[in-house]
Amino acid sequence: MKLLVTGGAGFIGSNFIRYILNKYPDYKIVNLDLLTYAGNLENLKDIEKNPQYRFVKGDIADKDLANDLVKDIDVVVNFAAESHVDRSILDSAAFIHTNIVGTHNLLEAAKNNGGKRFHHVSTDEVFGHLGPNDPAFTEKTSFAPRSPYSASKAAADHLTMAYFHTHNLPVTISNCSNNYGPFQFPEKLHGLFITNLLEGKKVPVYGDGMQVRDWLFVEDHCEAIDTIVHKGKIGETYCVGGNSEKPNIEITEKILELLGKGEEMIEYVKDRPGHDRRYAIDFSKIKTELGWEPRTNFDEGMKKTVEWYKNNEDWWRKIKSGEYLEYYNKQYQK
Repeated sequence: MKLLVTGGAGFIGSNFIRYILNKYPDYKIVNLDLLTYAGNLENLKDIEKNPQYRFVKGDIADKDLANDLVKDIDVVVNFAAESHVDRSILDSAAFIHTNIVGTHNLLEAAKNNGGKRFHHVSTDEVFGHLGPNDPAFTEKTSFAPRSPYSASKAAADHLTMAYFHTHNLPVTISNCSNNYGPFQFPEKLHGLFITNLLEGKKVPVYGDGMQVRDWLFVEDHCEAIDTIVHKGKIGETYCVGGNSEKPNIEITEKILELLGKGEEMIEYVKDRPGHDRRYAIDFSKIKTELGWEPRTNFDEGMKKTVEWYKNNEDWWRKIKSGEYLEYYNKQYQK
């Protein structure tokens, strides 16, 4: 099988590429990534010379490029997205361009090249937020996005399903909970807090720190997507959760514990506008129908994540200094 993985230089995409090449050594992967601030080819340095792997720098909203690449593949797995809520609050234009226009462009390319299999990777944030006692999100939960980021992802989900109903395009969608693990860009909670503490800096906790998320270890997410691509029912959506519903302050305290730091390293900061209070995922559909469930429990995943950042200081220091962008922008200039 030959896959086009978009956004494959990002956190989840790079973990997925590595997972697929390890599990299916005869598969071929084309990685299309624009290398914006969160795309980092160092994430894939260990496989860049693998003959089954090819990197293409480009924008998923580039019609000619998308069409040329989709012609020769069997499956599109679309990870490419602007995904940081804070950035979407400051300036949402890039989110509209990539998450909506880019996804539409890929769907068109898949439709126009014989109806290629298309898997769209989305988020639980399209469902809005939950009260403390509300039941978890399911595939039947109505969309109620509350940030420009989640609104753009909801639009992409609707477009993807519309191409199934209107054009009979063989699509599936996965809506996942918050991911964590190796190679996560250090602006998200785990990466930022771990690296700040390793640098001797405090960690900024929004509001009272009681925002609750369901945490999914990235390797478990990769296995879920692999399962959906190979076994998922066409035209279906699957919610993918980590079975680890935790408030942000508990994540913070766990990171402090694993790094031998005290609570004096916490700095409470003003909460962000429209900060969703709670997300939770009911993944019973994918478990019942496809036999997937997360393998990594919270304590194990946290230990693996902290150890990875401790052992890969060169990786995250280059990101925090901006050095990684200078190098790859020169290497992959248009």
